[in-house]
Amino acid sequence: MSSGVNRPLEIETLSDEDLAALAAQWRVRALRGERDANGRAHELEREIRRRSAALSTLSAQLRAPREPTYRWWRFWRK
Repeated sequence: MSSGVNRPLEIETLSDEDLAALAAQWRVRALRGERDANGRAHELEREIRRRSAALSTLSAQLRAPREPTYRWWRFWRK
């Protein structure tokens, strides 16, 4: 079985679907006991998480700061 992707530059050029498929293939190989497969699967899964985090933060909306709440038990320190 071929190694698929070896360099980080090649990983960045993959589509999200190809990256997920390749990560799944490497994870299966790791579960079968192949020596270097766990590291490669982890590297590909890390790239998937990095991409999904970038997508989720780009569309995030900022919240208004919370107002400080009045603590009723500290009425004597006002």
